[in-house]
Amino acid sequence: MNLLVERLMEVIALVFVSYMLLYTTFLFLAVLFGAIRLYEKDRMMRLSNEIKHDYYMPISVLMPAYNEEVTIVDSVRSLLQLDYKLYEIIIIDDGSTDRTTDQLLEAFPFRQTNSPIHRKLTCKKEEAIYEVTVNKVKLTLIRKENGGKGDALNMGINASQYPYFVTLDADSLLQSNSLEKIIQPVLADEQIIAVGGMVRVAQCVEMTNGTVSNYRMPWQPIVGMQVMEYDRSFLASRILLDQFSGNLIISGAFGLYKKDIVLAVGGYKSDTIGEDMELVMRLHTFMLNNKVPYKIRYLPEAICWSQAPESLRDIVKQRRRWHIGLFQSLIHYPEMLMRFRYKPVGFVSYLYYWLFELLGPFIEIFGIFTIVVASQFNLLNVPFMINLFLIYTGYGIVLSLTAFFQRVYIQGLKLNALDITKAILFVVLENAIYRYFLSFIRVTSFIGYKKKRNVWGSIKRTKHKESSHA
Repeated sequence: MNLLVERLMEVIALVFVSYMLLYTTFLFLAVLFGAIRLYEKDRMMRLSNEIKHDYYMPISVLMPAYNEEVTIVDSVRSLLQLDYKLYEIIIIDDGSTDRTTDQLLEAFPFRQTNSPIHRKLTCKKEEAIYEVTVNKVKLTLIRKENGGKGDALNMGINASQYPYFVTLDADSLLQSNSLEKIIQPVLADEQIIAVGGMVRVAQCVEMTNGTVSNYRMPWQPIVGMQVMEYDRSFLASRILLDQFSGNLIISGAFGLYKKDIVLAVGGYKSDTIGEDMELVMRLHTFMLNNKVPYKIRYLPEAICWSQAPESLRDIVKQRRRWHIGLFQSLIHYPEMLMRFRYKPVGFVSYLYYWLFELLGPFIEIFGIFTIVVASQFNLLNVPFMINLFLIYTGYGIVLSLTAFFQRVYIQGLKLNALDITKAILFVVLENAIYRYFLSFIRVTSFIGYKKKRNVWGSIKRTKHKESSHA
């Protein structure tokens, strides 16, 4: 019996170590490639001074909201400070039970209107429509029956009047040049149908007139660890996959889409949690099936500051949703691999998300479980496991710090000695403890899946550190 267990442990150990080597190698190459690409791009921009031109494309900014009374007014005011020639803002209150609509009506001189909304996409019925023009920007507020985020975005698309639209979370802040940045790939290449932006943690930043006036690492370890995690994830795989238009995710917090293509695929689905990833995968399959040349880009220079959860309970809610959304999207589009297996988006991107993003947490938790079992049978090589853990953790720390300081340098942010100390502390905690906590959340997210697969839940918001009033 012990011999059988010993052989089984050897096989499991081989698989586990092989996975760790494969993942860390991919992550190393992705972070290194991303850092080099950002540095080269920043150097070219500094040399050329990025000469501005008069070309632009009108954009509709869609902001779905559900119980966002704490941050909604500040977020809308930040949008009014964007340095862009022609855009509109559409806020869709998806049946909030708090004072989201009331806060907006008190902050801006809205007037109720009976203007009809032409339904090109299916969505729940509107209850009231309000309009106002502020600083030459048209603001539209739509109060509708609750139908979920995807349903709210479909309402916003129906109400929009411009050929491109941006989706934005109601707790997010854009920098004044964010719209100008995210539209640049479209102006340079007409084959681009979607662009994803860079999402960073808003609790670190103070904004003044659409620019970063102060950047400090937070005191809360939970938020600080998410800062390091966000910077690594948005620098690593997304820049690498972007080289062959292989990103399968555009964050719902900040993304640009060509409206007629989204209309052609039927808009957002309201029966899935990961509506942002599901839409991107449907765009890929639609364009590939119809053999239409296209590109989906990721632009880290287009920055959105979004609030991260500040409690473990909210992190559990958020990451459970993300992982179930990932699972739903991947199982709905097996043709990405079966039919398009010779395309990089199939044999690289699709496999990456399956192996590292979806199954990775299961492999890590199973590896920890086998270590416990091996110790019970006295089969654990303690020095080897300690060295392996230290190497794996140290590797992650170096990559995370590389990503973090790269972003700080590119954005011209200034850190003091205390901020650097906190960053190092948070990155150690994130790689040694927090990542395994997240793996456990992702593995257990499927408990009660059938009952809760379309439940969003709510996350507690806090006021932004500073907002400039229009």
